[in-house]
Formats: sequence, structure tokens, C-alpha cells
Amino acid sequence: MLVLSRKPSETIVIDGDIRVTVLSIRGNQVRLGIEAPERVEIYREELCRPGREARPSGRSPMPVASPSLSAVPCPPSVMDS
Repeated sequence: MLVLSRKPSETIVIDGDIRVTVLSIRGNQVRLGIEAPERVEIYREELCRPGREARPSGRSPMPVASPSLSAVPCPPSVMDS
């Protein structure tokens, strides 16, 4: 695992066409913006776990991007970790 330190508004580039930008940091919460080609599937790991529960706030988990992504099953490599 590569570990990087970033400040708000700083970006990392992955494989030349995926950009991850730190939008804000508030306490222990970090907001990230992800720009990637449509062919790249992006999942929140906790949504891929069997028997997932609602977030501590009581709200239901939400998909990362569009509602159509919630219908896409998580890849086995994500579910096995």
C-alpha cells in the first residue's frame, strides 16, 4: 500500500487518467473528489460487505455516483478483502 499525505485542494493522479482530490478535512472526516473515465468502476468498500448496516447517523448507505452504480455488483477482489 502506498501512503501519501495531502492537504485540501491537493490531487494525486492514478494511471494518468484518474484524479483524486482532497476537497476538505473536518475532524476525522476527509471529503474526496474522484474524476475517472466512465469505464472505471468506483465502489465504497462498506457497501460491498455482506450484511452491511446503515451508517452510524442512521441514514441508509448511498452509492458513490449515480443510482445505476448501486445495481452493479462489487468485484470479488473488493468483497474478499
